[in-house]
Amino acid sequence: MLFRQAVGAAAGAALLLLLAPSAVARSTPSDEVTVETGTVAADGTITLSGTYRCTGAAGPVFVSSTVSQGDPLVSRPVGGSSAVCDGAEHRWSNSEKRAPRILVPGPARVEATVFDISATGLPLPSVHATREQDITVVQG
Repeated sequence: MLFRQAVGAAAGAALLLLLAPSAVARSTPSDEVTVETGTVAADGTITLSGTYRCTGAAGPVFVSSTVSQGDPLVSRPVGGSSAVCDGAEHRWSNSEKRAPRILVPGPARVEATVFDISATGLPLPSVHATREQDITVVQG
């Protein structure tokens, strides 16, 4: 039982660090992420996309994204994708099916983050780049 609590506490700490991108930041001048498009399909599928560039990953790399519309205090995660930190520019695209009308065409705020998870010791996220941007969601 104590082992489960310790693992749960470690996982919770890693999640909190993931949700607070500035907590463990290791970006270099060449690390960047952009947000270019946002679409919503009739069935509720939300797709966000853009580009990223990063170097020096210590473990597996990912691009996460969230979107908010209307209430700025309510942000919804939109999928996630694996990434490569080789210094070259790459495209990212994250999709998630939600109930129809959760996101509608119009103004929205998107946050995209490129991060890696350390491969040694406690798996902690390390942020390479993050960007918040206003976009216009279109019907897809």
